[in-house]
Amino acid sequence: MTDSKQALIIGASRGIGLGVVEVLAKRGWQVTATARGAVPAKGPTSVEWVTLDINKQEDRKAVKDALSARRFDLVFVNAGVFGPDHQDLHQASDEEMLQLFLTNTISPVRTAAEFLPLLNHRTGVLALMTSELSSLNENDVATYPLYSASKAALNMLSRGLQDATEKQEVTLLSVHPGWVKTDMGGENATLTVEESATGIVDRFDAFRSKGGHHFVDYSGRILRW
Repeated sequence: MTDSKQALIIGASRGIGLGVVEVLAKRGWQVTATARGAVPAKGPTSVEWVTLDINKQEDRKAVKDALSARRFDLVFVNAGVFGPDHQDLHQASDEEMLQLFLTNTISPVRTAAEFLPLLNHRTGVLALMTSELSSLNENDVATYPLYSASKAALNMLSRGLQDATEKQEVTLLSVHPGWVKTDMGGENATLTVEESATGIVDRFDAFRSKGGHHFVDYSGRILRW
């Protein structure tokens, strides 16, 4: 029997998700992580990997059922995509838009709602990866409008989880990772994956037992909706 804190990281095969897994593992957390495809070759050996495509209802149900006897201190839904490179509504096909909103908005919130019962009462944290670009206040020039719109919709649907999280007395976080050197962020980004992931994990610790719904970045800055 272990006294380590337990985390479930959804969407962790690379980038920030994998970075968060590595930071948690270094800090002694017992981590269960999901990947849609192959498990990363260089991930921490202590991590339990599970296959999950959040866009498939049958996958979500199978993983939830397999973990039903477990209780986690953290569930972090990190999965997401950038969408069409051109970020132009008039060029984007209906299928591209539907896939973007399914992956960035609908499936993450459905996943969060379905896995919420696996969180420990009072001390549990339910977190979803969003972006400061989702905010009309923080992104007043509509940078990357398609991606930003999908994350703005994610924020609103995440707010709809608040009644359920309050009943379970857990904390709900919408987390902005900063501008990170990943496939999505590019080489000109200002943060390494390790820097962003370390800050994100610090936020998980800082907001334990606080309750409510908070929109924060990796450094602890409170963002405007």
